[in-house]
Amino acid sequence: QVQVVESGGGLVQPGGSLRLSCVASGSIFSIYVMGWYRQAPGKQRELVARIVSVIGDRTNVADSVKGPFAISRDNAENAVYLQMNSLKPEGTAVYYCNVELSTTTNRGGYSYWGQGTQVTVSA
Repeated sequence: QVQVVESGGGLVQPGGSLRLSCVASGSIFSIYVMGWYRQAPGKQRELVARIVSVIGDRTNVADSVKGPFAISRDNAENAVYLQMNSLKPEGTAVYYCNVELSTTTNRGGYSYWGQGTQVTVSA
């Protein structure tokens, strides 16, 4: 089994910063993609940023957050981080970690989601 656990959400004032963390654990053989999505009330879930590690690392970041947000990964810890700076009220959402990986018992690629962490940007 695989577990994906996020942490680091909370309430922050406009212009503030937060750092989200996500750790994948369990019977992991190889991780191909680690990333962050968010879902605001009444809206569809959208990609924020991800790191694709198939041949080297390739980073995709949504245009709406380029600059203030940065994604990074710790391969040794099976962890991915999202540093969010200059937060705006429209950044209020539940942020989900997504990991695409293969396990020790099944080498096919599977997608796992964390439970989500709430980020609220408000004065």
